[in-house]
Amino acid sequence: QVQLVESGGGLVQAGGSLRLSCAASGSIFSMYLMGWYRQAPGKQRELVATITSGGRTGYADAVKGRSTISRDNAKNTVYLEMNSLKPEDTAVYYCNAYRLPSNYWGQGTQVTVSS
Repeated sequence: QVQLVESGGGLVQAGGSLRLSCAASGSIFSMYLMGWYRQAPGKQRELVATITSGGRTGYADAVKGRSTISRDNAKNTVYLEMNSLKPEDTAVYYCNAYRLPSNYWGQGTQVTVSS
């Protein structure tokens, strides 16, 4: 199976920025649809951004214009850059890899934005 390990989370003041990283194992990383999800206490896990094997990106309305998802297939890594962070961005952020018939998740990294 594919192993995913997130990093880069932490404490940041409102208006600040973070760059999250997701390192993946396996030699077929480039074949997967990659995504970032987040989950706050008491809320459902929600999609933040996706990037296809061809580099096409998509973003949730809540982060459009202030987030960028990218991937480096040579490094088996996907990134999420977030700017102008808001308290409502506080959540555990999870990396996801999808390719039929498999779906993999990382352990998550905590992002806390203070007001």
